[in-house]
Amino acid sequence: MGETRFLIDTYLDWVARESIPVLEDFGLDLLSVETAPWPRVGGSARGAYVHVKGRGDFVNAYVCELPPGGRTDPQRHLFEEVVYVLAGRGSTTIKTDEGARHSFEWGTGSLFALPLNTQYQHFNTSGREAARFAAVTGLPLVLNAFHNERFVFDNPFSFADRHGEARFFRGEGEFLPVKPGRHQWQTNFVPDLRSFKLEAWERRGVGSANIKFILADGTMHAHMSELAVGTYKKAHRHGPDFHIFPVTGHGYSLLWYEGERDFRRIDWQHGWVYAPTDQIFHQHFNTASHPSRYLAVAFGSIRYPFSSDKKGLFGDGSDQAISRGGRQIEYDDEDPRIRAIFEAELRQHGVEVDPRLAEIWAGAEARRQVQVPS
Repeated sequence: MGETRFLIDTYLDWVARESIPVLEDFGLDLLSVETAPWPRVGGSARGAYVHVKGRGDFVNAYVCELPPGGRTDPQRHLFEEVVYVLAGRGSTTIKTDEGARHSFEWGTGSLFALPLNTQYQHFNTSGREAARFAAVTGLPLVLNAFHNERFVFDNPFSFADRHGEARFFRGEGEFLPVKPGRHQWQTNFVPDLRSFKLEAWERRGVGSANIKFILADGTMHAHMSELAVGTYKKAHRHGPDFHIFPVTGHGYSLLWYEGERDFRRIDWQHGWVYAPTDQIFHQHFNTASHPSRYLAVAFGSIRYPFSSDKKGLFGDGSDQAISRGGRQIEYDDEDPRIRAIFEAELRQHGVEVDPRLAEIWAGAEARRQVQVPS
């Protein structure tokens, strides 16, 4: 009799047979990670799997590189995938089982989703430069649930209701107003996140702006946030799996669990990815002389939250103070070291504190002095 296997992770078993690098860390520079020829994806594709510490149970990430003029083979699969272009330019062709064909051209900063179980193929349209993109997918959830590769990669079922309008593949979309922090943009393809219009969300921080994306009517979540010059986001916490991709600017993030004295730190710029672990407080700081943006991709969207944690987060939790049952630390309640670290970083980069933030700091300090007994 053979050894009895238990505690099986079908996804990790499958990854081990993919014959490409598997990278594990708290954060990684995806523009410099090593890739290798990727037989399953085919064509001239090279790839690497990216397992950041906070990826959780439901999602993974990978990086794919196409050489000049390169392409992948046609693909289809029973898991959702959200793609962010790190460098280069190319195109993607979508072919539906109903006979429709959609093609769109992408470049650095593009974001798109692949409609569930629809055939697609990627092309590098440059004859001189490589193209590199990253994707976050729901493969671990699906493969661990069904533990059958043919069901996942060779399934004929057509999710025609997920394709969306043809204009969604051309970079057009529909704005769905809700309230600050919950405004949505429904589409399949965003040509350039760097210039996309965001909506103000002051409750998350001075000068904060945000948009939630509904991509291919999927359960995968994506949102983009912006930090104004000389500002930072208020700290908050939530479940794992939010993969954060800096889009513009540079800065750093501090992370800590409740009760911890020391901070963990990630210094970031375009090309990086990291994911806060489960229920760790995290806070993002802009040290650039212009606004900094980041993209966050996870499983469980504002439309289809999937889990109770996402329902609470996308409901009222994300910008509600902890004292009121939310997940956010207000400026008045943050560790005084947060301000000191940020001021020192701004001086190093020759950037001034936003006057609105300085006024909030002064008010918070005045209130603390009143509370201190003489």
